[in-house]
Amino acid sequence: MQDSPIIIKADDARKTAKIFYYGNIVAALIPFPVFILWFGASMFVYAMFRHHPNPRVGYYTQIGAHHYYGLAGALVPVLTFAPGDFFAKWWWALWIACAAVLIPLAVRQIVRINREEWQDTTKTH
Repeated sequence: MQDSPIIIKADDARKTAKIFYYGNIVAALIPFPVFILWFGASMFVYAMFRHHPNPRVGYYTQIGAHHYYGLAGALVPVLTFAPGDFFAKWWWALWIACAAVLIPLAVRQIVRINREEWQDTTKTH
């Protein structure tokens, strides 16, 4: 018995490729608690889309993950070795710095996704 192929439309793949970046933008705009919650939710999104039948979706998901996890990873030593009251007094500066890094990267990738010529993808079971 042969399964019939499923066609994944180009527009659907384009929309899917942007999901990780939208999460990154929201996490940068609303850091408490979204930045932390997005850390867990993004792993689920990454697992779903990294091996999407359209390889461009996986590529863009991976780039978005590099941006987010790189920034989140950089916060670990900053907050670990900062003085005790650093976060209480300078949380706003840290927030601005994170947003200044993550939002332009996400917007740039969304623009690239929109400009790219997407093709329908055939998925077999």
